[in-house]
Amino acid sequence: MAEPETDRLSVDAGGQGLLAQFNGAVPSAPAWFERAIAQAPERVMVDVGAAKISALAWGARGKPGLLLLHGNGAHADWWSFIAPFFAQDFRVIAPTWSGMGDSTWREAYGIDLFVEEALAVSEALGLFDGPTKPLVAAHSFGGFPALGMAHRHGARFAGIVSIDSPVEPPGEEHDGPPSRSKANRFYPTLEAALLRFRLAPAQPCENLFAVDFIGRRSIKETPEGFTWKFDPFIWQKFSGDPPSMLLREAQCPMAVMWGDRSILMPERVVAYMRTLAGQGAPFIPIPEAAHHVMLDQPLAFVAALRGLFAGWPSHKA
Repeated sequence: MAEPETDRLSVDAGGQGLLAQFNGAVPSAPAWFERAIAQAPERVMVDVGAAKISALAWGARGKPGLLLLHGNGAHADWWSFIAPFFAQDFRVIAPTWSGMGDSTWREAYGIDLFVEEALAVSEALGLFDGPTKPLVAAHSFGGFPALGMAHRHGARFAGIVSIDSPVEPPGEEHDGPPSRSKANRFYPTLEAALLRFRLAPAQPCENLFAVDFIGRRSIKETPEGFTWKFDPFIWQKFSGDPPSMLLREAQCPMAVMWGDRSILMPERVVAYMRTLAGQGAPFIPIPEAAHHVMLDQPLAFVAALRGLFAGWPSHKA
């Protein structure tokens, strides 16, 4: 399955990244961000097949469920400054896909496998324990396993929000991330690695406190030095169904949200997705946001999700 290159960290192409100006220091952050990350989640590992899947959880069991799915090359902590805004009303769960973050690398990956991971984590951490069916919000690549869930297990969910996850018209499908021939590079210090931390697709970002937060959690220390947590060869070992089929045959309500400056969601892609999502599906652009919506406009993103959940879907039971 050819997926767009979305959140993968571009670390081997030369040049310094967004955080170079800080030389390893932590950027100052606004009070709302500090309050959010101070609400530390539960951090657990869930066995799914031969892998251990890292997952975060906020809010009490028994509340309505909200599942947050991250993008390519990212990890669950991309949600750590977003999820606390929902923890008062929801049991919020964010897994990290295998081959990314602190989850185990595998010999092969695929949409069906990622669906299995999301469901296993959800069941283990109480997503389905609430009085209503859970909601799902999935960013970038995470939108494609979410579509797999909507197609195969839609009856278990109240609704799924696809966030800047493009489904291209026929004949215009993206070829997917480029094949890697080399392993991830090693750096002598955490600071040296942070200097190379970048977003893909490349874009500016004013909220560098958030970029720094996710960047530090994208790096691991090994005997050889500091390196990136994601499996660089994941897309050479990946398979799955066409996203157009999954969206067209979704078995639960779907909504589409995107950054209005995202290069992955031009009008022709949005228009095509409207034909697949069905009449009445909400389509919500986030002003002044590029692809990485939660980094570009975090508070507007939270407000948009909360507003959507207040009235959609109309029947959540």
